Amino acid sequence: MNQRKEAVTMGGNPLTLLGPELETGVPAPDFEVLNTRLEPVTLAASKGKVRVFSVVPSLDTPVCDTQTRRFDEYADELGDEVAVYTVSADLPFAAARWCTANGVEHLQCLSDHRGMSFGNAYGTHVEELRLDARAVFVVDRNDRIVHVQYVKELTEEPDYEAVVEAARIAAGS
Repeated sequence: MNQRKEAVTMGGNPLTLLGPELETGVPAPDFEVLNTRLEPVTLAASKGKVRVFSVVPSLDTPVCDTQTRRFDEYADELGDEVAVYTVSADLPFAAARWCTANGVEHLQCLSDHRGMSFGNAYGTHVEELRLDARAVFVVDRNDRIVHVQYVKELTEEPDYEAVVEAARIAAGS
């Protein structure tokens, strides 16, 4: 598996990412994760929609909490043509608890815990921590990546406006 040493940092300390560094224009890799009801979810499950994959290390941290709440608000604004997901290595039960406790209704939390399938396919698997690094991917209706951001410092937030703009353009709105 591809290793990208010192690809991201946490508190300034370098970490290794496993998997490829994806770029815009490439086909979105398939993956299999679990939703909060323990059902498998793949890329094909949302075919025909624009997809935003907001990737966070853990929902129970301040920046991940903020990022997920923000994308929940954007999911409501973007409408039915765009599916928004938060992907983390949190257990599905922890993700369900967090979503319920925080009133998250417009996006779906997905767990990469079982096999790190998403992290390995999208290059977000932090080898040292067995967590996913902070990143955002926008995938169009034809399963092509139209926006990608790997956040270099895990304690920083992504560029929300760039993500929403890419999702709106891909959705044609």
